[in-house]
Amino acid sequence: MPTAYPACRVAAAHVAPVFLDLEKTVAKTQSLIDEAARHGAQLVAFPEAYIPTFPVWSALAAPIHNHGWFRRLAANAVRCPGPELERIAATARRAGVFVSLGFNEGTEQSVGCLWNTNVLIGDDGSVLNHHRKLVPTFWEKLTWANGDGAGLRVSETRLGRIGVLICGENTNPLARFALMAEGEQVHVATYPPVWPTRDPRDGGNYDLAAAIRIRAGAHSFEAKVFTIVVSGFMDAAMRDELGAIGPDAARILADTPRGVSMVIGPTGEPVGGMKRDDEGVLYVDIDTSAAVEPKQFHDVVGYYNRFDVFGLTVNRTRLRPARFVGDEPVPPAAEDDARGLPDPGR
Repeated sequence: MPTAYPACRVAAAHVAPVFLDLEKTVAKTQSLIDEAARHGAQLVAFPEAYIPTFPVWSALAAPIHNHGWFRRLAANAVRCPGPELERIAATARRAGVFVSLGFNEGTEQSVGCLWNTNVLIGDDGSVLNHHRKLVPTFWEKLTWANGDGAGLRVSETRLGRIGVLICGENTNPLARFALMAEGEQVHVATYPPVWPTRDPRDGGNYDLAAAIRIRAGAHSFEAKVFTIVVSGFMDAAMRDELGAIGPDAARILADTPRGVSMVIGPTGEPVGGMKRDDEGVLYVDIDTSAAVEPKQFHDVVGYYNRFDVFGLTVNRTRLRPARFVGDEPVPPAAEDDARGLPDPGR
C-alpha cells in the first residue's frame, strides 16, 4: 500500500485567555474551536499555559508579593481528566478537529502543585497525549513542578504524526530528537505572550520572537517537519491587572518583546503569515509530502546518523508521589487462600 502524505489546514490561536477565569476561558476555547472548524481547520493549537493564564507576575515582583496570584492560579487550574477538559474534548469531537491545548494542571494529591501541561485531543474527543513540561524555565520554577517523560511521544493521526513541546523544551536537542525518532511530521511549539528577563531600561531583555524563530526554524530543518508555533496574546484586561503590580510593571510589559505565532515548513522557512500585535487565529495549509525531498538530503533518524556511535534512552514513566499496594478489594476465595482455609470447590 502506498505511503500517504496527509495535507490539511492548521490553526494557530494567537489569543488571550479570560485572565485567571477558568470557566470563561474554557467557553472561549470552545468558541475558538468552532470558529476554526468553520474556517476548514483540522488542527487548532492553543498557547502555552493558556488556561487560565501564563504566570507573568513572577517576572514583575518578588516571590513574597505573589502569593495571592498563585492562589488564584491554583484555584483555576485544570484537572486531567476533569470536567473542563471533557467539555473541550466534546467540542473537538462535535467539530471533528484535533486540538492542542496548553493549561495549568492541578492534582488531587496537592492543592499547591501545578504543572505546565499540554494535551493533544483527537477528533473523536479522546486525549491522545498528556505532556507535562520537563523543566520550568527561570522564574517559572516559582509556579510549576518538574514534569516527566510520559508525554514525550508523537501521536499517530489521520493528519500525520503529531508531537508537542512547550516553550524552552524546543531548545532541548534530546527532547526534540525523541520526537524525531518516532517519525514526527507535524510539530506544535507553544509559547507565552511575553517573557520578561530584565528591566528594558537596562538593556539585554530576552527577545522572545527572535528565540522562537531560531528554535522553530532549527527543529523544522533538522526534523523535516511543519512546526506550528503558537504564542499567547496579552489583551488589555491582562495588561491592566499585571500593570497594577507596581509602578514599573506596566512599563516593563509595554517594552518587552512579544511572542509570535507562525508556521515553519520542512526547509526551515515560514509558510503563511504571522501573528504578533493583534489577537486572532492564523490559518495555514500544510502538506506533509513536502518533507520527503529534504529527507533525501539529511535524515537524522535514518541514514544520516550513526546509531553505533550515538544512543538515546527516554524514560516514559509517569512519576507519582507514592505507590500504594493492597488497596484493591480481595475476592472471598482469595481471602480463604490467604488464610490457608480449604476451598470446598476443590
